[in-house]
Amino acid sequence: MTAVLYDAPGPATRRRTLVASVLAVVLLAVVTAWVLYRLGQAGVFTEEMWGPLINPANEYFTQVWTRLGMALVATIVAAVLTLVFSLVIGTALAVSRISAARWYRWLVVGFIEVFRGLPVVITIFLAWRMLPAFGIVVDPLWPLVIGLTLYNSVIIAEIVRTGVASLPRGQAEAGFSLGLTRAQVLGSIQLPQAFRVMLPALISQLVVIVKDTSLGFIISYEEFVRTANQIIQFLHNPIPVYFFVALIFIVINYSLGRLAEYVERRLSRAQRTAAPPAAPEAAAAATTAAP
Repeated sequence: MTAVLYDAPGPATRRRTLVASVLAVVLLAVVTAWVLYRLGQAGVFTEEMWGPLINPANEYFTQVWTRLGMALVATIVAAVLTLVFSLVIGTALAVSRISAARWYRWLVVGFIEVFRGLPVVITIFLAWRMLPAFGIVVDPLWPLVIGLTLYNSVIIAEIVRTGVASLPRGQAEAGFSLGLTRAQVLGSIQLPQAFRVMLPALISQLVVIVKDTSLGFIISYEEFVRTANQIIQFLHNPIPVYFFVALIFIVINYSLGRLAEYVERRLSRAQRTAAPPAAPEAAAAATTAAP
């Protein structure tokens, strides 16, 4: 017997659904055509607007894409550094919160709650202003990385802690019964599984990190969006430049999402195909029973 969660739609319902879908498509097409028409009237689709971005013969084409390419590299560098530091610090915070004694656990929890509640733009600005106050003069990259790391490390700490908490209690108890310490149980049993369980959430956080690098404009870091704004001020073509900036961000973040799905499938497949070795008693019984 096949179970269904809802009744199959009848002819009238299917007809209404089809009519509504067609009307929605027509309405969307009309709105899109109207928007394109108004943009055309405003001169958005001229060679002067799009030439510096799509025409190699344009005098600004090489300069524009050279600057955008350097800015994209700067954005990726900031995102990668933030991800590495956030993973290390976030994992350490998660382990500390799980294994800390009551008398100092409040310090770890307080740190996590404070920086989880602060807007990320505030953490970036604080890092940018406080480093010179201590006599540390660095490239704007580092205040951006520090600010993003302070925010994202506590988010990753909560993701990892949630992953560990979702595991069956029997696994940790089995480790303790073998004489493993709390740190050994976390490092060899719980954390590897928690990372596998929370991998999609971790890569989704990487997408957030990539987008948050655009906040580097507040400290004059030459990241992708800031450089695009400088190009717009010179060429006066905001729509074409923002179109390509958005397209590049979409491609990067979509690729990260697909990577998360691929890694999750590979890990799930490896977990399913990995067969445990036969116990000695079972092997002996099978050998005895064989003719």
